[in-house]
Amino acid sequence: MTQTVTALYDRYEDASVAVRQLEAAGIPASDISVVANNAENWHRADEPSTTSADASVGAGLGAVAGGGAGLLTGLGLMAIPGVGPVVAAGWLVATAAGAVVGAAAGGAAGGIVGALTNSGVPERQANVYAEGVRRGGTLVTARVSDDRVAEANRILEGSRRVDVDTRGAAYRKSGWSRFDPAAPQYSDEQVRRERELYL
Repeated sequence: MTQTVTALYDRYEDASVAVRQLEAAGIPASDISVVANNAENWHRADEPSTTSADASVGAGLGAVAGGGAGLLTGLGLMAIPGVGPVVAAGWLVATAAGAVVGAAAGGAAGGIVGALTNSGVPERQANVYAEGVRRGGTLVTARVSDDRVAEANRILEGSRRVDVDTRGAAYRKSGWSRFDPAAPQYSDEQVRRERELYL
């Protein structure tokens, strides 16, 4: 059996360290995903990319993840309603985007929450993860065998992983209840201010 381990990071740099450590531990890139907010335009659209900005390229994103060169070399741009521009690669994005091929763009965000819940992440946490990305964070997921869950969680924890329950409580204290794909995306300034609350 496999399980999905998931982590939210306030900084892409911490998430990328976690991804590299997962790969170094022998977890295949094809079983790892990353979704990072790009409101600050740290990953430019004119940089070479092997994926498209269109959410319908889910199969391509998944193929890139399994290419053997490492997940982070295959990052591509796409837009998620309620989040805005993200840099993403891996099976989670492929699953979410594949679910909305030919559908209205508004389905993509629900697709990510749905992909998380379908892989075993509780819905309450899945909504916090999606909102965390909306507010500037980076999501890392890995599918691992039952006997590697503890090891994968140790790796994710070692890279400044956000406590999802504490962060969800902070969001709810401000009136938030769940991820809303119709919500306006955060500007780069809003992302910076949000990050300053937690770093």
